Amino acid sequence: QVQLQESGPGLVKPSQTLSLSCTVSGGPITANAYYWSWNRQPPGKGLEWIGYIGGRGSTFYSPSLRSRTSISRDTSKNQFTLQLRSVTPEDTAVYYCARYYSDWLAYDYWGQGTQVTVSS
Repeated sequence: QVQLQESGPGLVKPSQTLSLSCTVSGGPITANAYYWSWNRQPPGKGLEWIGYIGGRGSTFYSPSLRSRTSISRDTSKNQFTLQLRSVTPEDTAVYYCARYYSDWLAYDYWGQGTQVTVSS
């Protein structure tokens, strides 16, 4: 059974960098068939894709967030990390990590989500 767990600060000040990690258990993040994704849901809005890192380490980002986003990984910890720079209150959201299975063209596992609030 694959499990994903987000971790990171729940409060970030405007202009700072939001940093979240997702620790994966039950399978390696280096497997080629999977893409490890970050998504978010602002209050009262729908789910928004941020980006993902593939099993071989390649990264892909949402065009609207690309200039402020980096996704990296630590294979020794089986963990991948989101960094979102220069945050504003509009970045307040529940952030989710998830696994996208390319054979199914769908997400098959999600973390429980973590609330991040951007406020001074």
